[in-house]
Amino acid sequence: MIENIEEITEKVRKYVKKAVNQARYEHSVRTAETCAKLCKKYGFDEKMGYLAGISHDMCKKLSPDEMLQIVAKDGKTVSELEKANPSLLHGRAAAVKLQDEFGVHEPELIEAVANHTFGKKGLCPLGKILYISDKIEPGREHVNDAYMKSIKNLSLDELFYKVVSDSKAYLLKKGKKIAPETEELLKYLEAGGV
Repeated sequence: MIENIEEITEKVRKYVKKAVNQARYEHSVRTAETCAKLCKKYGFDEKMGYLAGISHDMCKKLSPDEMLQIVAKDGKTVSELEKANPSLLHGRAAAVKLQDEFGVHEPELIEAVANHTFGKKGLCPLGKILYISDKIEPGREHVNDAYMKSIKNLSLDELFYKVVSDSKAYLLKKGKKIAPETEELLKYLEAGGV
């Protein structure tokens, strides 16, 4: 648990408001609100959900060099796809920034923010909820009453699988590459992994 989570969340919110454009900030707020609601629904800490959501895209507008410099601190390899598209590193960079600049070291929250772009096998519940929230917040064009009704009664794992599958289909339709991590995650989920 994070002490003074409200105070930290407000500091992060103010940072995000300055660091990204208005549309990205509004997306971050909607993601945070969706994340808090889903945390409540599935029995997790709503305040942690809100903090994960408001912070997930805080590094979206950094330059490729800044992004690479920040993620060098997390000790993980930068994939070929990430080297070709450094903006894909924004989640990992945000996770490092949360630790270094805001003193947030809650492992589940850091894992959630770092992995919200591609997902990963064995992702913690907060990570699944953030991944889902980022894709189904009310500002997304495919999110309408019919869509929300179709997912209303799904378990967290069922919803996670649906959203990862839908995300892959969307990327393929747009002619974009699917990250190997996402492909691996889908195979894992299809084989019954959670």
